[in-house]
Order: sequence, then structure tokens, then C-alpha cells
Amino acid sequence: MHIHILGASGSGVTTLGKALAKQIDYPYFDSDTYFWLPSDPPFISRRPPEERNPLLISHLAQHENWILGGSIFSWSEDVFLDYDLVVFLYLPPEIRLQRLRDREYERYGDIIYTDPERKLQYEIFMSWAVDYDEAKGLAKRTLPAHEAWLETLNVPILELRGDLTVQQRVDAIIKSMGELRNMC
Repeated sequence: MHIHILGASGSGVTTLGKALAKQIDYPYFDSDTYFWLPSDPPFISRRPPEERNPLLISHLAQHENWILGGSIFSWSEDVFLDYDLVVFLYLPPEIRLQRLRDREYERYGDIIYTDPERKLQYEIFMSWAVDYDEAKGLAKRTLPAHEAWLETLNVPILELRGDLTVQQRVDAIIKSMGELRNMC
């Protein structure tokens, strides 16, 4: 089974993907691993699409079952993946943005406030994250863009909206997987 989990940054995609992978013993692939080149600090240099796309496709092709976390709908038309289930996560902005603030501080500490360059990177990232719901043009990955993409799909979509626990989300996905298997 091929499961794709997506949502805004801070909605819990990676946390859910890893928890689900552990519970059902599927490999988990994070789109950020392919989108960004390794760097310190991370998430600075984008991997060229001509490298990124084939790399992702080749890694997924090595597995019968997999979970892909992250939004790849805008990567290009040559990354068309055959999904069995798409899971869309949505959190209210105030919860999601606080999670991002907390996560960024946990990852990097005071440097995101004290170092001028890192502070600027943090502020740009948070402005981009705010734009997910506001959709004023800072980001391609917005709530309206995700919802429009979901409407184009001809596969089951499980929408998990609200501040559910990780286990509640995992249980909902496993239930959907069981329903899909029963339909076959």
C-alpha cells in the first residue's frame, strides 16, 4: 500500500508518518530529505528537481509498501505517484504556528533570535508558514493549493482536521487501510 501524508508545516506530518511507519512496519520517506540538500544549518539549499525527482522515485520503487510524508504536488508532472490512500492533516493556525515556534527553538536555540542571519532565516520561514492559511502569495504550498490538488485525485482521501493525538491519527489511518483492503 502507498500512503501519502501531507499538510502544512507544523501540522504533524513527519511525526505521524514515523509513528504510523513504526506501527505498521512500512518504510517512511520524508519529502524534505529529497527537496533539500544536506547542510548545516539544514533547509538552506534546494536539491535540483532533475536530481530530486528521480531519487525519490527510485527509493520508493524499492518497496512494495511505503509512506511518503510532505507536500510534493508542485514538484512537477514527472513525479506522479500511485497512491492508495492520501491523508491530509489540518491544524488551526494558532496551534500549528506555536508548534513551529517551539520546534524551531528546540532545534536551534537562542541563535534564531541572537544571530542576525539566522534570525532573518527564522523570520522568513515563519512568514512562509503563516502564508499557508492566509495565501497572500509568499508560498506555493497553501491551504487553497492543497485543497485544489486533493480535488484532482481519484484515490481515497482521509482528512484529519483538528488537534488530534498522534495515536488517534494513526488509528484513523489504520481503520481506513482496513476499509480499503475489505473493498478489494
